[in-house]
Amino acid sequence: MGRKRAKSSTARRPDPAAENFQKACDAISAHPMFTPLKWRISLVRSEISQCPSDGWAVVTSEGHIHVHPSRRAEAEEWIYVLAHCLLHLGLGHFPLRERRREWNAACDCIVAAFLADFKLGRPPEAMRGRVELSVRDEGKLYEQFCRDGIPRALQSYGTAGPTAADMLAVARPPHYYRFSKPPDWPALFGEGLSQAVRSAVLVAGGYAHALGEGSTRISIAEQARRWFINSFPLLGSLAAAFKIIEDPKICARLSISIAAVDMEAGQIFINPAAALSEMECRFVMAHELLHVGLRHDVRCRGREPYLWNVACDYVINAWLIEMGVGDFPRVGGLHDPELKDMSAEAIYDLIVTDIRRFRKLATLRGIGLGDILAPRVDGWWISPDGMRLDDFYRACLTNGLSYHEGQGRGLLPAGLVQEIRALSQPPIPWDVELAQWFDRYFAPLEKLRTYARPSRRQSSTPDIPRPRWVPAPGAEDGRTFGVVLDTSGSMNLKMLGKALGAIASYSMSRDVPAVRVVFCDAATYDQGYMPPEAIAGRVRIKGRGGTVLQPAIDLLEGAEDFPKKGPILIVTDGECDPLRIRRDHAFLMPPSSRLHFPARGEVFRMTE
Repeated sequence: MGRKRAKSSTARRPDPAAENFQKACDAISAHPMFTPLKWRISLVRSEISQCPSDGWAVVTSEGHIHVHPSRRAEAEEWIYVLAHCLLHLGLGHFPLRERRREWNAACDCIVAAFLADFKLGRPPEAMRGRVELSVRDEGKLYEQFCRDGIPRALQSYGTAGPTAADMLAVARPPHYYRFSKPPDWPALFGEGLSQAVRSAVLVAGGYAHALGEGSTRISIAEQARRWFINSFPLLGSLAAAFKIIEDPKICARLSISIAAVDMEAGQIFINPAAALSEMECRFVMAHELLHVGLRHDVRCRGREPYLWNVACDYVINAWLIEMGVGDFPRVGGLHDPELKDMSAEAIYDLIVTDIRRFRKLATLRGIGLGDILAPRVDGWWISPDGMRLDDFYRACLTNGLSYHEGQGRGLLPAGLVQEIRALSQPPIPWDVELAQWFDRYFAPLEKLRTYARPSRRQSSTPDIPRPRWVPAPGAEDGRTFGVVLDTSGSMNLKMLGKALGAIASYSMSRDVPAVRVVFCDAATYDQGYMPPEAIAGRVRIKGRGGTVLQPAIDLLEGAEDFPKKGPILIVTDGECDPLRIRRDHAFLMPPSSRLHFPARGEVFRMTE
């Protein structure tokens, strides 16, 4: 027998170079002055890095910092190098001038002087030295270098080595930024300076600790939320009810580029990588809160969720721009002045005519993604005091409107006020909506008095002849409608029974003599005309297989004994292919279901 070799179980040792680099990245991310810039740049520390072999890092105009993949250094040195590259972006050193070498050297000197005064990090050995400049302006220093040459003492302040430039310009075609604007690096740096000053004031006043563990720095999103609670009563109640999530890992997992809202969990997600200013964050937060208050998840009503989200975004953004709530974000967001004063339903009908173009639009969550997360099931959430989630959100927005108008906090768009007041009314139950649909097609019958058949009261007064009321001749001709019943296995039997009971009840109350019933799953089962009272009784449902409803629709539309103007009521859970229906129709569906195609007819949703 051969000897068995024992497997070595040596643990993988951590890489000191990678650890120091990660510490530097964490320190830069935690610094308030560099946080807005850090979340918008990308680091490249691999074999594809464009950094020269004798350099430390180079930065491109698009915000890519290419770091030497194998250089070993202390964390303090990496902090200096990363801050140097970020300052090139934040101080507006792009685009480059005609004589790039002189311009790069002038910018390196200004950045080195800034970091020397700020005492951030420690410059590497090759970049150390006292920075003495006659002027502190890149333009004037550039002109001096072009005229007199670059002094030898000022040639070692770049991070790309002694012979290379540490700033690289990247040219992009105009259509590259069709859906998003390039970052405004100086504006982001200005926001970082404001945060740094605010943090320094809090530390000096004893209200916060210095940066590091135990820091109580208030984020931009939290500041925006507090502003709504304190200064904007329309959305203050909703803002107080939601929790702000600013975890970049969670946002990356949910594919959230800027923001999104989860109405079920009561959470608003703000991605720190978007580096929003406080005014932009106010706009974004108001956008998400209006999605909640106006119940855009419930009002989808079988429409395609993403396209409905896009339509709602156009409406909300137009209102927020008109009200002047915050600033429209530089990246993301939808706005078209031509769609002003249009409702979300009207914009949706316009969008579905060109789905291929509108699917490329970017909401606050990203391209092709809606910022309304997790559509809820109606009525699932009950608070301890018995209030439903839907009622709670409606009450928050309605009360906010009352406070806003009562305190004279400014004028609101007429369309927004109209929608809020409409939402304050209790929603019409589905059975009432179905009854109104029946009233539209089956008006009360005209009745005549006849002595051919005596009234039932005749026996009580034999000596007094009493006529009987009967429908006018021909009044019941064509007074019927078709019912296509989805009997696939996904349909709930309880919902089927409730739907058949409502159909039978409203048919009898409106003097409908017979109803054409067609069961349909993978095959079609024509039951012919059935009296309403028979539908309300024990009906033997056939099918329980797949879902193919188009043959049943074609059967009714092509039947010679079915009225040409007779409407069709389709009872389904929506798990079917798109339907082609040429006559008036409506859908009766379970509460949590939706159609996977635009509905031309009305959609009624039953409740549990």
